[in-house]
Amino acid sequence: MTNHSSAALPVAWITLRILIVLNWLYGACLAGLLAYSFINEPFLLRALGLSSISENPSLAWGIRAVAALGLLAVPLNLALLNRLVAMVQTVRAGDPFIAANAYRLQAIAWLLLGQQVLSLAVALVGKAISTAEHPLHLDAGFSPGGWLAVIMTFVLARVFAEGTLMREDLEGTV
Repeated sequence: MTNHSSAALPVAWITLRILIVLNWLYGACLAGLLAYSFINEPFLLRALGLSSISENPSLAWGIRAVAALGLLAVPLNLALLNRLVAMVQTVRAGDPFIAANAYRLQAIAWLLLGQQVLSLAVALVGKAISTAEHPLHLDAGFSPGGWLAVIMTFVLARVFAEGTLMREDLEGTV
């Protein structure tokens, strides 16, 4: 296959690599904060504006649950980003319409679905622990764009799979 260079490909590759590093940093910071919330509970109480854990124990534990759910996002993000890097490499090589990319897209769709479910879980925890005295506003929950991305990625994976089969059939007849 010929190599069709594009300025967007190196930028995409570098951006994905940076996002992988940032994902690891996010996970390390979140794990550190979560661990520190157990080691130094007064730190957590000050951050939440509580004078003691008995004032609102569900808030302290709920925030820890949100952090733990955030940690679950790290491997999902990493798997998604690694698959995107692999796909960019096939595009750079001039051969993106291969079965491996169809499988990668399907895996990405499942990972996106997992992210959406995590977001719903975070929103549910946030809603359960928010009170009038200690309101909690999290940027989580149902995202129409996120769910549309899940559906679109599943469809795109199927399109890639069909395109790959058509390409193999065409190459077999030539």
